[in-house]
Amino acid sequence: MAEMGRRPFKLMIDLVPETCWYSSLYKRMPRSKWDEIRHQAYLDAGQVCQICGAKEKLECHEVWEYDDEKLLQKLKGFMALCPMCHHVKHFGRSQQLAAEGRLDLDAIIAHFCKINKVTRKEFSAHKSEGFSIWQERSQKKWKTDLGRWSIYVRS
Repeated sequence: MAEMGRRPFKLMIDLVPETCWYSSLYKRMPRSKWDEIRHQAYLDAGQVCQICGAKEKLECHEVWEYDDEKLLQKLKGFMALCPMCHHVKHFGRSQQLAAEGRLDLDAIIAHFCKINKVTRKEFSAHKSEGFSIWQERSQKKWKTDLGRWSIYVRS
């Protein structure tokens, strides 16, 4: 399920199943170690967003792979993203922030459309498919594999 829809997009919605919320490495390790990992991700990306190339403040995005047969969520690495691209990735959270008046959801959707050179109709289809996958995956209990980063988890 790595690519949704009829064609892959450069920027995609990447929803974490509800049953995996709070299993991120960020939430489970000392802040000082997370800072090392995220700063290295920024350096590796040349201090620009790995999707759109923006040179603004960066955020570190955990890249997860899902094995739907083994019910395994595996941490594959990290991406340096601008806030707009990061809001697209976590579109479910972005909707919550928008409902609280803390985020302009139209701007996030416009960013998706601009980066992917698509219409809002194509965005809507991508969003629907993403949430359908999320809903299906959220019904299951996943095992989490933090890979080589598991040594940093607080016990």
